[in-house]
Amino acid sequence: MSGIAERIVHAGYGVVFRGVFANMDPERAHHLAFGVIRALPSIPVLSGLVERYSRPPAQDGVTTMGIHFPSRFGLAAGFDKDARAIGGLGLLGFGHVEVGTITAKAQPGNDRPRLFRLIPDRALINRMGFNNHGAAAAARRLERARRNPGRPVIGVNIGKSRVVDVADATDDYLESTRLLAPFADYLAVNVSSPNTPGLRGLQELDQLRPLLSAVHDAAGRVPVLVKIAPDLTDEQIDAIAGLAVDIGLAGIIANNTTIERSGLTTPAPEVEAMGAGGLSGAPLAARSLDVLRRVRAAVPSSFCVIAVGGVTTEADVQARIEAGATLVQGYTAFLYEGPTWATRINRLRRRRLRREARAAR
Repeated sequence: MSGIAERIVHAGYGVVFRGVFANMDPERAHHLAFGVIRALPSIPVLSGLVERYSRPPAQDGVTTMGIHFPSRFGLAAGFDKDARAIGGLGLLGFGHVEVGTITAKAQPGNDRPRLFRLIPDRALINRMGFNNHGAAAAARRLERARRNPGRPVIGVNIGKSRVVDVADATDDYLESTRLLAPFADYLAVNVSSPNTPGLRGLQELDQLRPLLSAVHDAAGRVPVLVKIAPDLTDEQIDAIAGLAVDIGLAGIIANNTTIERSGLTTPAPEVEAMGAGGLSGAPLAARSLDVLRRVRAAVPSSFCVIAVGGVTTEADVQARIEAGATLVQGYTAFLYEGPTWATRINRLRRRRLRREARAAR
């Protein structure tokens, strides 16, 4: 949309957020917004107008993993857990949409409340627990989504079903792979969420190698990436990066949410009362950049590295690209910035790329 219209919508969302959403249970607010986004493609006049002004700049496209991404900026896993709103999210300007985390078996996730806002920090704490309707149901929706010629690139993030023992995790991931890989542009193996018991232990090399090798083989030609935690040591990051390259994975997603709580503006008693879960948003920015640089230094230049964590502005996107990211994702800022977030980043990306093109003449 035009800069003026975009700013009006953004300002209006700010009023609605402060007056309504900030006083509402975060999960309920998410479902309300999600319903509108999901319905967007079914309103032809509105969807056409939104798509026209939200479209990413063509010069920001990149080809990686054998896939052409219309822009470097996309939506991270967590927002669309069941692959229900891919079309609407694409209309809002995201060049790719990573759905999930999807598990082989349907599961309700952890008990509510399980999503908390840290408004002074522009952050979230979640312990959702991979709530989703299972891989078989998601596969049917993904098959339909792929028929849309204007769809964004679709990534599918898979995780371990809660009822499955860690010892049987590989078979569980393989079930999801067999069901979902045929309808995914790429698969992301999530072994780094703090909200499923035992999951992060799968990042240990003796468990990670057979898991990733099996998923890579089962996925066939579909690129496979692994999503890692920001709480790993430098040595662990280097080891996983080396393993990913050795196995032949297509890339690494750096990174998931953190269990750290240091340096927050939100009062400590409030944070403590929220309980366990992964922290995302602006406080994660510095660590995510460090992890990104570490991963990029450990892998070949052609290896895809997707940066996620603390991305809010176009300047954040550019900083990740300059630090070596092939693609950049955001999520938490979407809840704070509203529906024109990707449009605004795309507009500023277009402006930046035009300046760079003029300077290069």
